Amino acid sequence: MQEMIRYIKEQLSPVYPANEIKAMAKVIATDAFHFNILDYYAGKDIKLSREQNEILHQIVARLLLHEPLQYIIGEAWFHGRMFKVNKNVLIPRPETGELADIILHSHTKEKLKVLDIGTGSGCIAITLALGLPSPQVEAWDISQEALNTAKENAQRLHADVTFRQIDILASLPPSDAQWDIIASNPPYVTEKEKKTMDANVLDWEPGIALFVPDQTPLLFYEAIGKFGRTHLKPGGMIYFEINRMFGKETAQLLQDLGYTDIEILKDISHNERIAKARR
Repeated sequence: MQEMIRYIKEQLSPVYPANEIKAMAKVIATDAFHFNILDYYAGKDIKLSREQNEILHQIVARLLLHEPLQYIIGEAWFHGRMFKVNKNVLIPRPETGELADIILHSHTKEKLKVLDIGTGSGCIAITLALGLPSPQVEAWDISQEALNTAKENAQRLHADVTFRQIDILASLPPSDAQWDIIASNPPYVTEKEKKTMDANVLDWEPGIALFVPDQTPLLFYEAIGKFGRTHLKPGGMIYFEINRMFGKETAQLLQDLGYTDIEILKDISHNERIAKARR
């Protein structure tokens, strides 16, 4: 074990900070090789087989190209569950978990109808399907590849979610469907923010799920907000993960669209990250 950790540190130290390398070493040991977490912290003397050494070298080589470790392993933890991830979906973030927490803690009624727009890996939809009491959950995404991943995650985690390929920015077919909850973590990173982003995000994660034009940073919030005016039940709630730079603007947009009880909530890092409002 110590030999493996030492190799990871030696190889990655020119590229990554020490605290990130430490976190990566733990994930490689426990998630890639499935070593016991107690053995890892105890520094148990475990020797890698030749095949394991080859896998380790491949993982490190890909990390040196700034490929996210979650894509290399093919999985990522979210809300206490392991989700399949790949280049077609965003890697779930802790702040998205906070969004799911807020929804779960705010609703106890049974059989709520829930819609997740821009589902990606399905992490929000599946978490709500498994955490709310007997909900009816539907999830949309523009990407069929992302939906394929989300469907696999739902099957693996035994979650009942209906998935549909729908572009919220397109002309939607007439429908009288109404939901109690609409949730979304839509694209919200502006093009000008690219210059501050790390290579492991900018070069590897799907841009279609990340970026919006500088001129219309609230593009998806406006479209989803307008959709919610007619497709949320009276008193229904809308929840967004938002760009921390546009909290006030998002609140104003929701107000202009006629929503009430608007709140902009901060994440664990004290950034304005979540918007909620009532129809």
